[in-house]
Amino acid sequence: MAPLRVAVVGAGAFGRNHLRVYSELQLAHPELVELTGFVEPNTARREELATQFRVAAFATLDDLLDAGVSLHAASVCVPTVHHAAVAEQLLRAGVDVLIEKPFAATLDEGNQILALARECGRTVAVGHLERFNPAVTAALAALNKPMFFEAHRLSIFTPRSLDVDVVLDLMIHDLDIVLTLAGSPVKEVRAVGLPVLSPKTDIANVRIEFESGCVANFTASRVSTEQVRKLRFFQPQQYLSLDFARQELLTISVDAAAVAAALKPQVSNEGLQHPTPGLNLTKSDVPRAEPLRLELLDFLQAVRDRTQPRVTGEAGLAALAVALEINQAIAEHAERAGLA
Repeated sequence: MAPLRVAVVGAGAFGRNHLRVYSELQLAHPELVELTGFVEPNTARREELATQFRVAAFATLDDLLDAGVSLHAASVCVPTVHHAAVAEQLLRAGVDVLIEKPFAATLDEGNQILALARECGRTVAVGHLERFNPAVTAALAALNKPMFFEAHRLSIFTPRSLDVDVVLDLMIHDLDIVLTLAGSPVKEVRAVGLPVLSPKTDIANVRIEFESGCVANFTASRVSTEQVRKLRFFQPQQYLSLDFARQELLTISVDAAAVAAALKPQVSNEGLQHPTPGLNLTKSDVPRAEPLRLELLDFLQAVRDRTQPRVTGEAGLAALAVALEINQAIAEHAERAGLA
């Protein structure tokens, strides 16, 4: 079977990584994928990356499509405001798309992309990278009616992605993960956020209650002094701590027999793994892997086999809907507090 011919549209910070991984996959699996070109309007960046990856470069998507290159799939890595327009052009050209998060600038645009994909019989995947983190895969396997989540995603300030606020830039990763793990509709959203170094919200704290009774707290900041990407959640008899950066999953489980024994007078607690009697600490054996590589492999498989990708357009739209509801709650809080 011939390799899938792919392109990358937009070669900024995200697009450059897509180019790198597609190039690596082409070298390792030439029968699977062929990187045929990329689109980048910045002349200096376009020339640099064309030389680095030895691939055809185009200033516009029209130039790429008019070149007669027969594409199967493309990564859409342009600024969010252009997602819908670029996706529409590709879908109408018969190209399957992976759209970087956030899925679209508005819900209407997201719905339009999905409607057009159905009309054209094309696949739409969304680049929620953390869904492919091996620690998340391990957490999904251990899932058992979670009732409380606590997510922290802190980053040092950079001028990257300032076209969106911190909710759509950083927090949306954790929103997608928690929506997947909670498996319940959102009942209530409360949020507060502030701009610090940009005109948009740079730090936010959110509380979400789900219909199931599960509660989730989220904190996201892009003006922090440190990098933190962690999620903790509690479920019956267990507490799980997930570190996205380290790709680690720690589980603390309640040992009922040990708890009962600890309540009785005894000389020693020798042999318990956790300093608190009755709690056992285990570290999952998580094989390390690059999430972007796993994401692109999943996308390519969905394109080749005509199956659903792990993160569908519908999932991307669901995360976007919650993110936009959070932003509305932040705006309403700012107005009540006299900060608007």
